Amino acid sequence: MPLVEHSKLPTFSVLRERGHEVLSLNRAVHQDIRELHIGFLNMMPDAALVATERQFIRLVGGCNRIAQFFVYPFSLPGLAREKETLDYIKRYYSSFDELKELGLDALIITGANVANPTLEQEPFWEPLIEVVSWAGENVASILCSCLATHAMLKHLHGIERQPLPEKRWGVYNHRVCQPDHPLLREINTRFDVPHSRHNEISRSQLENAGLTVLAESREGGVHMAVSPDQFHMIYFQGHPEYDINSLLKEYQREVLRYVRGEVRDAPPFPKHYFSDKAAGIARRYIEQAKQALSAGRPIPAQLEEELLPELDNTWGDTAKAIINNWLGLVYQLTNLDRRKQFMSHVDPDDPLSLKINDN
Repeated sequence: MPLVEHSKLPTFSVLRERGHEVLSLNRAVHQDIRELHIGFLNMMPDAALVATERQFIRLVGGCNRIAQFFVYPFSLPGLAREKETLDYIKRYYSSFDELKELGLDALIITGANVANPTLEQEPFWEPLIEVVSWAGENVASILCSCLATHAMLKHLHGIERQPLPEKRWGVYNHRVCQPDHPLLREINTRFDVPHSRHNEISRSQLENAGLTVLAESREGGVHMAVSPDQFHMIYFQGHPEYDINSLLKEYQREVLRYVRGEVRDAPPFPKHYFSDKAAGIARRYIEQAKQALSAGRPIPAQLEEELLPELDNTWGDTAKAIINNWLGLVYQLTNLDRRKQFMSHVDPDDPLSLKINDN
């Protein structure tokens, strides 16, 4: 079922160009089809903001429920931003106050970069807790990704994440722990998920707090868990939303840091992500880049171009299926009179404008 282009957010045009079904708001408001309104709290740093936005909106748009999906990105104060990103957010994102008035059916919260010893010391902590406190009473379900998972488990259950001896980085095979859970309906009993993190929360920590672990990797740790009520809070430690080249871009950034002398050691390969041929290409590139730098020449820029054809996406279909199950449950639980409420905010002379602040 289609996403609805309810604003001028560029992601909608990008997804349409890539073959995804995106419905204009003018068409959507004349169809008698149920809507779901999804908030998307994007706390990712500037370099990953738009990519993460596109990845999650694409997953929502892949749902096969008979519904129109309105996705509302918003962000928080307290996150370090460059002016260009602040201008983008001001132009295309909603405000939390607007969304509280409009009402949401569900909420997705991304990870974020941190710079302080504890999460409570981060400048975004209080605004994040404000959002979650409101959502806890007003949306059917909240899906947390990566750092958001660690923050919410700390806030709601007092669980402290534990530093890993080394970065967990790569694509890991997971096994379903609760095959009868409705979020895992028709899911393969084994599936891959990318991980990229320095900390983790263990299965024992989750189960001791009364949560249910749904998917775990022997090597990568817990990926997916749910709150004791089995649905209101959903926690991901991995990154099922990643593009095929997301880990590659991260690897390339680390390689450039090494070549420029910013770090002493070359980065390891993301586990279970590079084939033998891809690893050979990466090693050759590092040597070429070091030689170029020593000779005063520009560092070659072809690493991603050469490596991308050697990569496989082994997680996308499962990610889409889990999000489909999640939104199906949201669909069953949310208010069926949402259309009347939404239509009261639409300006008939400008279908891409929501009169959220007009009373």
